[in-house]
Amino acid sequence: MNRTRLLFIGVIALALGGLLASVVYRSLQRSTAPARAGTDVVIAANDIAVGAKLSDNDLRVVQFPAQDLPNGYFHSKARAIGRGVILPISRGEFILTNKLAGENAGSGLPGLIPPGMRAVSVRVNDVVAVAGFVVPGTRVDVLLTGNPAGAAEQQTTTVLENVAVLASGQRLERNSAGEPQSAPVITLLVSPEDAQKLTLASSEGRIQLTLRNPLDTNQAKPASVRNGALYGALAPSPNPARAPHIVKRVPAPTPPPDQGIKVEVIRGTEKKEILFDH
Repeated sequence: MNRTRLLFIGVIALALGGLLASVVYRSLQRSTAPARAGTDVVIAANDIAVGAKLSDNDLRVVQFPAQDLPNGYFHSKARAIGRGVILPISRGEFILTNKLAGENAGSGLPGLIPPGMRAVSVRVNDVVAVAGFVVPGTRVDVLLTGNPAGAAEQQTTTVLENVAVLASGQRLERNSAGEPQSAPVITLLVSPEDAQKLTLASSEGRIQLTLRNPLDTNQAKPASVRNGALYGALAPSPNPARAPHIVKRVPAPTPPPDQGIKVEVIRGTEKKEILFDH
């Protein structure tokens, strides 16, 4: 191999080595570069119940990639402090505007009511309240059982569907003996028209709440159900077989034997019958 060829191979090797070194250097530079900082976002420092008023201790600021943030998040605690909570917030969850009452609305029940809506409380029992599972943030249907005007039998109808529960609790009432007792109360968020329906339904019959999946927003509009529909159509009972009517034949009376012709003869004070043969 001559000297020129060796020199050419050496130059090529040096060029390839330099290129490889450049690639490795750039790769190392990228790996050691500081990570791009995320965006400040406010999250819940603990579980926050409906109706609470956010304080500094309820909130924490963390950094999160901006492209992964949901709509309605907060950059700083100051914008969220003092807002009322209208939906339950779990620890570590983003503080979002759709879970808070409007600014300056305050806390408590009034702050949970959006403009144009009404809060109506109904007295229930443990069964009606679905054994305690009807809590703030859940959604229910309202059923009414009663006797419509002129109806001979009871019927159950769905009055309202997909109603939000604002609050649940207890209030003291007196029983028939005058003793105080605790009665469950559920507060529902409804429109003004539905508030009228709910108030009327409470006075017309028995109210029942049915718990529904919060993701199910379908309006089923079921037909009313009457007593007769519970038992289905009754099969007609078969008529009993009638016993045959037996007519007893009465034998014709046997005529008396022919005794001839009787003639009554009266002579003075004597009366005598004389029989003549045919």
